Amino acid sequence: NMNKYTLNIDGMMCSMCEAHISDTIRKALPNAKKVSASRSKKEATFIIDENINEEDLKNAIDQTGYTCLGIKSEPYQKKGLFGF
Repeated sequence: NMNKYTLNIDGMMCSMCEAHISDTIRKALPNAKKVSASRSKKEATFIIDENINEEDLKNAIDQTGYTCLGIKSEPYQKKGLFGF
């Protein structure tokens, strides 16, 4: 079962910040897919097919100098052609 995680992150100012957050997630969770970060939305998202330790992930992000304000997860449904 794939889950989509959305992390609410404070402190991203530029594209380098987004890359830094994405790299941190990939390092903490090597099996994460579709990792992306958006400074305008103040969030990062990824999908993964295993349970994660949210506290460990939050700590990894906090250690980079950004602040993880929250993590939410939802089941991830693969969209078919044209999003239907």
